[in-house]
Amino acid sequence: MTYRLYISKFTLLLTVIILFVVSDTYGQKEPQYTQYMYNIGSFNPGYVGTVEKTEIAALYRAQWIDIPGAPKTLRFGANIPLSNEKHGLGINIVNDALGPTTQTFFDVAYSFQVRVSDDTKLSFGIDAGGAMLDVDFTKGNFQDPNEPLLTSATLNKFYPTVGAGLFLYSEDWYLGASVPNFLYNVINDEEVALFVNDRVQINLIGGYVFELSDNLKFKPTFLGHYLEGLPMKFDVATNFLINDLFTVGASYRIDNSVSGLAGFQISSEMFIGYSYDYNTNGLGAYNSGSHEVILKFYVGGNGNRTKNVKNKNMKGKPKQIDSPRFF
Repeated sequence: MTYRLYISKFTLLLTVIILFVVSDTYGQKEPQYTQYMYNIGSFNPGYVGTVEKTEIAALYRAQWIDIPGAPKTLRFGANIPLSNEKHGLGINIVNDALGPTTQTFFDVAYSFQVRVSDDTKLSFGIDAGGAMLDVDFTKGNFQDPNEPLLTSATLNKFYPTVGAGLFLYSEDWYLGASVPNFLYNVINDEEVALFVNDRVQINLIGGYVFELSDNLKFKPTFLGHYLEGLPMKFDVATNFLINDLFTVGASYRIDNSVSGLAGFQISSEMFIGYSYDYNTNGLGAYNSGSHEVILKFYVGGNGNRTKNVKNKNMKGKPKQIDSPRFF
């Protein structure tokens, strides 16, 4: 390794570390989402079999607009309930770019559900896959302009991932916990270890749907991230569902950003959501915010779930109605 290549690697690594630290104090170990409440299958494999119909989702996030090398995330996923209503499969592919580094995650998830009461189920999930780490040390002008750029200075490494999750839910509420990867502490490659944190991360999520009227539902949610040895980080959000078509809400990432969210049920088979983040920390003066768009398709039906309600004219027997799933 030449001296100039070492300086280039050190400078790029320092840039990545600064971006990570500014982002969430402890770093963006896993891809970050503002619309996490519509994207639970991306970080909790226990969720994948809990949906009534197959869900296919595509998400794009552009973070810290106007800052060169800022994070960009593209995610494709599917949650597939199987016919026996106890098992589920999931697919998750994520491309996450930050500065000179790009990580492409891919995994397959399986979940199994058990009933813990008349209206509550607990889903156990596990996923397995891997990530490809790509680092291009030639990005940026870190060498003497009179000398040729080292165009071959790249790093391409694969490392495995195994995660697990629990998802407890009923008609109107849910709680979940997950670990994206148990194998960070077994990475033996020193070059990979420079860019991949070796601490286990735990995600906690929860939400409750209040039916304020026939045409208005209110859902507060939270998402917590715990990285071993460091303080907990929280996102809290509120969303309103109007006429089973429009969603509008706000989110706060503590000591980091505030966000506005909006969504529209284009049809019974399609939903689109958008969010905009504004940084409340010192980084806000240097960027134009972050944009995130999610598009969801419901395959094989209307994407709704069935809910029991009492009808006095039916002598207390439940009547089946359809209401859009709000999580």
